[in-house]
Amino acid sequence: MPGVLAIDHGERKSGFAYSDAARILCNALDPAQAGGTSTELYDHLRGLLEEHDVGTLLVGLPLAPVAGSASTSPSDRLGERARSVLRFADGLRKRFPELEICLYDEHLTTKEAESRLTEAGYRGPDRKARLDSWSALVLLEDWLAAGEPR
Repeated sequence: MPGVLAIDHGERKSGFAYSDAARILCNALDPAQAGGTSTELYDHLRGLLEEHDVGTLLVGLPLAPVAGSASTSPSDRLGERARSVLRFADGLRKRFPELEICLYDEHLTTKEAESRLTEAGYRGPDRKARLDSWSALVLLEDWLAAGEPR
């Protein structure tokens, strides 16, 4: 079973994390200084796919919390940011049809990543440079802990 590459997709910068095939090791990888649907982002991603044995791309989906609403439908929680991620995921499916593309709620991954970076002693520019990939790492760990839902 190949590994999983998690993506914290952003409009200007995107973070990445990888889990090996055994799902034992998870590592934050270098972020792409590109986002949206830019050629640079896809080139960076292609390089990561050449470097790592990947069978699944896990993409963080920023679902908005619905305060005071009885509805739990994911479609009720799709803001513009989530729609942008869905367009990105469609692009991934077209460019990498051999890979499974999974979307997973990334709610609070950035806050958890910020907390971990602070605990690890990262400050200022060092912390900012790592934030997106550490967010992808939290996303990946959450998804694995949830039993790899599809």
